[in-house]
Amino acid sequence: MRTVKKSVSLLALIGLCAVLMTGCLYPEENRAQNMASTRDAVIYMQSVIDQYQQQTGVLPIKNSTPDTPKYEKYVIDLAKLQRMQYIGDLPSVSFENGGRFYFLLLDEDTKPTVKLMDLVSFQAVNDIQSWVNDYQRRNNTLPVGDEAYPGFFRIDYGALGKKEPAITSLYSGTTLSTMMDGQGIVYIDYGIDLMRTIERNSLAPEPEQDLREFLAAEYDFVPVKTTVYHWVDNEPRAMPEDKE
Repeated sequence: MRTVKKSVSLLALIGLCAVLMTGCLYPEENRAQNMASTRDAVIYMQSVIDQYQQQTGVLPIKNSTPDTPKYEKYVIDLAKLQRMQYIGDLPSVSFENGGRFYFLLLDEDTKPTVKLMDLVSFQAVNDIQSWVNDYQRRNNTLPVGDEAYPGFFRIDYGALGKKEPAITSLYSGTTLSTMMDGQGIVYIDYGIDLMRTIERNSLAPEPEQDLREFLAAEYDFVPVKTTVYHWVDNEPRAMPEDKE
């Protein structure tokens, strides 16, 4: 009888450990599953875009303005692809079907490449921007915190009476900080992700190179709501973006 009780207790302990381990591992496993799902969606959409361009000579993109940022500019028109029967159901990860991403194109003139734009991060920055704008209207000044880079500052969320939103990097899973320039334009700071990518791949950036290209090249996701970064003093530095 005593042996049975010990066996039951041991089984219960093993079961509890398994539950705890599953709970600890689940977030990383879930992230890996999500990455696989988006990877499949991008591969599928790339084949659709290639076929569409080959057959029509154009790209199925929505209209944009000249001042639309590079990594937001060429959004794929999924409704058009569906109307023209290039796709059946909308991709589950797409915003148009309740997902968190826009499908868009980079290198549209040379080698159109499908990428994803994260609308959760995008909307978080829009919310922060509205707080900053409201604060500036009421106080005739910006909620300036510590300097992040020359010309860029952390946001004083205490002055705003808000808690800084947790913006999770799709590249690393870490929480990213926000910043603003001297005009109060809010950005996500991808400096940490850029440094990790450059170090991991032993890259040697050119002095005037836009470092965001490294993230866009290695991952399926474009960096959203951010500014140009250059390699200065052996680290990424945010720079004012030249508006063409």
